[in-house]
Amino acid sequence: MRYFSIFLLVFLLASCGSSKKKGTLTERTISVAAADKARRDDTQIDLKDSPNDSYPIEVPKSNTSKADNIINTALTFSGVRYKYGGTTRKGMDCSGLLYVSFSEHDVELPRTSSRMAERGKRIRVKDIEKGDLLFFKTTRGSKRINHVGMVVTVEKDEIKFIHASTSRGVTVSSLRDGFWNQAFVKATRIL
Repeated sequence: MRYFSIFLLVFLLASCGSSKKKGTLTERTISVAAADKARRDDTQIDLKDSPNDSYPIEVPKSNTSKADNIINTALTFSGVRYKYGGTTRKGMDCSGLLYVSFSEHDVELPRTSSRMAERGKRIRVKDIEKGDLLFFKTTRGSKRINHVGMVVTVEKDEIKFIHASTSRGVTVSSLRDGFWNQAFVKATRIL
């Protein structure tokens, strides 16, 4: 029983989690301006707000970029339950989702979110584009990155990203959400 308790504690501290913080949060504002249109693909992604932060998204198949293809692959996992260390439709974690989605399009990424954060070029929030990676520290007082998501759209100063959370599984969320806004650390470009 003692080993199980230790394992559970380590699992909760190290997992790609999204537990809501308790107490009063000071709101942090992230100003987002869409990147230059010449640098972005003009493919429109229709996102409908729903009560559970799950957005039906499909990028049109014609004229798609590598980022669009990777996003489409990731979106096929929508609704898959969270499983620490998972990389299949039976369950996956945040880094597993991106590891599988990128690898299906011949882009190699490390397996963990903290190692993924070491790759690519760091970019400013105002320059974020679809396909970029967002990194988070979801555990209070954590010194290392433990969560990752991929941007699916930047529209009207709102960044939406796909990820796997412990509470909702593979889903699309907004960086405007208070929890994700507070936990955000940095963005990088792999493609």
